[in-house]
Amino acid sequence: MRKIKEVLRLKWAHHLSDRKIAQSCHISRPAVASYVERATLAGLSWPLPDHLTDAALEQLLFPAPRKAVERDRVLPDWLIVHQSLQQKNVTLFLLWQEYRERHPAGYQYSWFCEQYRHWLGRRDL
Repeated sequence: MRKIKEVLRLKWAHHLSDRKIAQSCHISRPAVASYVERATLAGLSWPLPDHLTDAALEQLLFPAPRKAVERDRVLPDWLIVHQSLQQKNVTLFLLWQEYRERHPAGYQYSWFCEQYRHWLGRRDL
């Protein structure tokens, strides 16, 4: 964190170029640009607030990546899907299209097929 604070100090207090800051801090120019951009997007300016600890600065500039949130997707009723497939001219693709009409944020066709096959293999015959 000390390097980030030094980069921000040199950039905002002394108005040095990214190249000179990179040479001074022994880091790459893209790293300098990244630190300054992240700090700007976080709404920081020089001098940094006194209450801003190194840990808080790190969390502010490099937030933990958000986990892929599983949306509230409705699972198909595989028994109904299976029974529907017994009818003439009904395909898995047609059933998936109907599923997506009812649940626009639902699963993609490849997942739908894969999960149906998985369910089919697990069920007791």
